Amino acid sequence: MIAPVFDSLTSRLSATLRGLAGKARLTEDKIAAAQGELRAALLEADVALSVVASFTERVKARALGKEVSAGLSAGQAFIRIVSDELTAVMAGDAEAGKDKEAGALNLRVQPPAVILLCGLQGAGKTSSAAKLGHFLRTRQKKHVLLASTDVHRPAAIEQLATLASQAGLDFFECSPKDKPAAIAAGALAAARKRLADVLLVDTAGRSQLDEAMMAELAEVHKALAPVETLFIVDALIGQDAAETARAFGERLPLTGLLLTKADGDSRGGAALSARMVTGKPIKFMAQGEAVDAYDVFYPDRIASRILGMGDALSLIEEAERKLDQKKASRFAKKVKKGQRFDLDDFRQQLQQIGQMGGMASMLEKLPGMAVAPQQLAEKMSDGHLAQMGVIIDSMTPGERRYPDVINPSRKQRIAAGSGTQLQDVNRLLKQHKQMQKGMKKLGRKGGMAKMVRGLKALPQ
Repeated sequence: MIAPVFDSLTSRLSATLRGLAGKARLTEDKIAAAQGELRAALLEADVALSVVASFTERVKARALGKEVSAGLSAGQAFIRIVSDELTAVMAGDAEAGKDKEAGALNLRVQPPAVILLCGLQGAGKTSSAAKLGHFLRTRQKKHVLLASTDVHRPAAIEQLATLASQAGLDFFECSPKDKPAAIAAGALAAARKRLADVLLVDTAGRSQLDEAMMAELAEVHKALAPVETLFIVDALIGQDAAETARAFGERLPLTGLLLTKADGDSRGGAALSARMVTGKPIKFMAQGEAVDAYDVFYPDRIASRILGMGDALSLIEEAERKLDQKKASRFAKKVKKGQRFDLDDFRQQLQQIGQMGGMASMLEKLPGMAVAPQQLAEKMSDGHLAQMGVIIDSMTPGERRYPDVINPSRKQRIAAGSGTQLQDVNRLLKQHKQMQKGMKKLGRKGGMAKMVRGLKALPQ
């Protein structure tokens, strides 16, 4: 799903660009007005002022150029310019995320490929080490050895050892009494001995930058000679992330950024600002506490979703990775044949939606659904879907198979058994009927497009 960190930016930019989409011509006045709206949206998202100025000037220069006048629709051309520039802001020179193999990490070296994580204390380095290791193990089939050189924070080494165990990763045991550079050298020797593909090293952080911290990092870096040195960007600290990233970039040869806490209530400026200041691409993004809540950062896809244009490719890839393909195949055949869609099927689809991150996560990847009507958001909230699952679980197998047998007395029993109200049961049965009709339409040619149009047409 697109991170809540970008939600306000999505809402503001989508509203701004929708007003331009149908314009046949763009005058200088209209471009200037749109530029002002873009500036306001970026500043509201806590993007650094220098980044905002650079971004809006590039958009204006391109919009006033020949490429707009040559297009069939000036409004659409302007939106494309904003999309291209937003992608460029997040991608960097390396165009992070377009190389699907290992998420654009440089792993085509003599093993072990060494990855060093750095950043301030509390930014999420230790959890990111475990998540990135899990990603490389499960998605890239790499043998990963984790190591920690954090001898300053109490129990930091033990914490990473626990996370490594939970993620199914190999771990290098060491003592907090050892020097960080010595631990790094020992971990590298162990990685070679254990034939690890990747050595992933966590480092110590501080509450603020200091010379001792940077000197220690430099020693660890020298001992490891990593192919990747990744800076952890805490999405919650706003524009401060840019200056911190700049300081690290001046002392270490950073190769990329990892965005953490992207599921938090921030405004997206940290990610954009840190990328522009360091000139390095955002390579991964963490969106939760779970060890698998980590994914490649595709700048072109994120830009598309921020602008409300959806991301069907990510939706397909996520479905292939997370869904039970046998169940999905059986259900697809059932829909295609127009067979009965009962409440067992409905319950199964609710479970599949949960595995995909919830209905909001799925909807935002559909074109035009990033800013959904409030009524639709309420109807399809994760809490509401969970309640529906509880109600279905309170029914007998026969009732789930043949919902038409559910009379008023049965409804009362189901409501009592699920801890809900009678109107909740009635609402579920009504929604099932609507879903049943929708499944029949979905099996026909053009069914998905019609479904999306229907969702967007719901009253606000």
